[in-house]
Amino acid sequence: MTRKLKRKALIPKVTAMILTTALLGQVVVSSVYAGDTLPYTGESAKGVNQPYQHGYTSAQILNWTPESDIHGDLLRAHVPLQPRNEAFAATQAYPELSPDTQLFTMSGDYGNAFFDSTPYTNEFSQYLFNYWQYTDYYSYWHGMASAGVPEELYDPSKEWTEKYFEFGILNIPNPAYTNAAHKNGVKSIANIFFSDNDRGPQTYKQMLIQDENGNFPVAEKLAEMAEYYNYDGYFFNQEEVARGVAPEDIASYKKFMKYLRDKGLYVQWYDSTINTTGKIQYQNQFNGLNSPFVQDSVLGRVSDSIFLNYVWNHKMLRDSRDHALSLGLDPLETVFAGVEGGHDKFGRWKQSYDLRHNLDENGQPMNSIATLGADFTHNALDEEMGDGSTNHRAEDEYQWMTFVRDRAWWSGPNQDPTDARRNASADLSDVYASGANWDGIAAYLTERSVINGSNFATSFNTGHGLKYYEDGAVSNDKEWSNINIQDIPVTWQWWMDSKGDKLNVDFDYGPSYEKGARYNYDSIGAFNGGSSLVVNGTLNAENFLRLYKTDLSVNGKSKLELTYNKPSTSDTSSLHVGLIFEDDPSNVVNVEVPQSGQHTEGWKTTSLDLSAYHGKTIAAMGLSFDPNGESIENYQMNIGEIRMSDGSATVPDAPTGFHIVKALTNTDELVVAWDMKDYSEVKQYNLYENGAYVGGVYDSTFYIKSLKQPSGELSIRAVGADGTESESNVLPYDLNTAVQNIDVKFKKNGDAIVSWKNPKKVKDSGKDKDKNTDKDKDKNKDKGKGNESIQLTLETEYTKEPFTKSLQVKKGKQSAVLTGLPTNGEHYVLNIAIGGQNPVTHTGQLADLQITPYAKEKVTVKDGKYTLALPDLEDLYKIYVYENGVAREFGVTYVSQKFPYIIRGRTKLSELTFTPASNNSSLKLVIEDYAGNQATTILR
Repeated sequence: MTRKLKRKALIPKVTAMILTTALLGQVVVSSVYAGDTLPYTGESAKGVNQPYQHGYTSAQILNWTPESDIHGDLLRAHVPLQPRNEAFAATQAYPELSPDTQLFTMSGDYGNAFFDSTPYTNEFSQYLFNYWQYTDYYSYWHGMASAGVPEELYDPSKEWTEKYFEFGILNIPNPAYTNAAHKNGVKSIANIFFSDNDRGPQTYKQMLIQDENGNFPVAEKLAEMAEYYNYDGYFFNQEEVARGVAPEDIASYKKFMKYLRDKGLYVQWYDSTINTTGKIQYQNQFNGLNSPFVQDSVLGRVSDSIFLNYVWNHKMLRDSRDHALSLGLDPLETVFAGVEGGHDKFGRWKQSYDLRHNLDENGQPMNSIATLGADFTHNALDEEMGDGSTNHRAEDEYQWMTFVRDRAWWSGPNQDPTDARRNASADLSDVYASGANWDGIAAYLTERSVINGSNFATSFNTGHGLKYYEDGAVSNDKEWSNINIQDIPVTWQWWMDSKGDKLNVDFDYGPSYEKGARYNYDSIGAFNGGSSLVVNGTLNAENFLRLYKTDLSVNGKSKLELTYNKPSTSDTSSLHVGLIFEDDPSNVVNVEVPQSGQHTEGWKTTSLDLSAYHGKTIAAMGLSFDPNGESIENYQMNIGEIRMSDGSATVPDAPTGFHIVKALTNTDELVVAWDMKDYSEVKQYNLYENGAYVGGVYDSTFYIKSLKQPSGELSIRAVGADGTESESNVLPYDLNTAVQNIDVKFKKNGDAIVSWKNPKKVKDSGKDKDKNTDKDKDKNKDKGKGNESIQLTLETEYTKEPFTKSLQVKKGKQSAVLTGLPTNGEHYVLNIAIGGQNPVTHTGQLADLQITPYAKEKVTVKDGKYTLALPDLEDLYKIYVYENGVAREFGVTYVSQKFPYIIRGRTKLSELTFTPASNNSSLKLVIEDYAGNQATTILR
């Protein structure tokens, strides 16, 4: 996004913050290096068959189909974009602030993993975004290796300049993040990025190809991809500094974006390229040189908005507003003032720009706001902290620092959204990387809400945990992260009103959670999910904690259930649910929770009748803690769940069609599927193995990383609008009776030698009610005769040309040879079943013995110079050019080193044009794929 950000989705090297003695007992100053999200190890390592995302080159976009995209069937988002409530100024933290200002947040998802970007996994320390209430658009600044790049090419221990593999120009949103964004009314935006260094020889020209009718096939595919994966638009970052955009291509570029916008997709352009010459020239304001990429005099509206580069001042932002108005555009919809997270923009010294410069004479933002890299609050924990470690963001015990830094970024240095602007009186002694010179985002953006209707439920689940709890008990003792099941975040973190000491508020992740020195509560964990809300401290005056901005209607059947746990001793205090009604927003109506001053000995649920407020609308709700005239030391109250309902949300039916898709016995992985109901009926599906929680998602399929037991029962429940679960659909399974230890080796001709180990005992799988059809029973007729044959079926997947090979072998056999297989390295699924049993699965890639020679017509010769076009070969790795038998050398991006070959993704675009040393020399071109196959083309 700037010259400082020529790393693949990385925040630049920044200067260290100071850790105070109040936090760590020592002062440590060090250099902070933002870097890759390194692959997790041990139990948290990515599963062998775990679906993960990849990037896309222009050619891969052009050839994209839903069926051929690797893992595409398991990486779709399904939650529809939810409508947001109308603005209601009376319940805003800053009532005078205009709600029309928008925020475009460009950040990582769970991090910046090149081969480990998964929708969910068993690791607590992933970054979980928790401030959707201030965000209108979430886009993904991420490095993703293009499809097919072997993971072996990535060495996490090497510098980021030594990544010799290809990154795609497109990364699409993580589906779990899209689901979470949509749940909160936020649009999820894919990212298209062209850069000399980061994308090597890839250029916008490959994207702008047109067919004979003048259409843009890549744009058409981008629209199809957005619909299939359920995201909402594209961000264009055109930063090819060396070449820029050729003047003759500028109109085509605009038409390309206009096509996407006309398809209903949101399109934002980055302030990098000027309209007159196409050269890279950051304007840092909206003016006549960049506004035609939003509003063109000939084409009309070609994009929705622009992300301004960061070096602006008050006059430039005022002029930006005025220029937008002169074009008939709303600057709060069109112009986004860019803010770069990290560096000196969040620390103890003066920042180089100030969002106060974006305020007009009435204190209102003149333009909307865009931020890059807000996840630096997590990424910048990768630093040496006196112990030699450089990957603290991957360590559970340091996650509390991310949470504190997050609140400083969003709620301001006082960690209070009603006091979000920096001031000299702020107590910063216990805030790691305090952001003392930073106004929180809440100072400029009003909070939004999707909580409406007459039903609402929350368990204060932030989307990850050190354990998973159900009804206050540990259901699964493994750590996890899954933003799919994140509850609607608390609107204000934290807005506490009190005339005395203010209580502290935190999320309680349980006894093994390291919460930092600023908190001293007893960690008890969650009621449901991974966390509960905990309030503690000295209670010497009434404290009112505002939690949610809402638009909830109350009727004669409305009830509110509150589940709480008071581990501190019995006292005189009382707990109330505080309701703020739309018709009297200055007044808090307290509904008392009976006997709430008593120590609870665990979780307790109380039902409160709200029928007295029939006909009213709840505009905000919170909790009130009253000492009733006493001063109570070490007060603590955990809130596990709030559930408001009126009976209109029916309990869903048990899910149907629940079955095993892939039983990967070699690795204890499993893929299951079921019939998905409309989001109006079901908000989530929860899966269990032998009663222990496995995970949840709104989808029709789920990947289970590791079965705890080889046999037992899988079950699934549907979750309704008020948080209630359906009855379970139970699926018995027994993998002990299936073949084990499947192994596949390939001969030199591509034939597959398959071996396995037969079970000691074979049992009928008739208990599988979803799979045991009449057809299955027919297959099992000869079971009693001891005549169970073994069926092998190999199918290719993620390909445009499916292939199937079946083979039946006699009972007792433990090996077979599959012949006549494709030899192009395609992905395959091998199913092996004994008799009529359900099969078990092995996956891999077929032997790759094929390579297509480089087409000579792709070489352009002009004035003695040879220019090589990138071949269409999907698994191309290297290109050798031999002149008189001697390999030419080619320069790569980032470093001055040259290689005796062109390396996919890293050789400079300019290096693809060369002049032979002699007019009479021989020229030979050899291409090599990832499998090591080579093919030769004689150029002359």
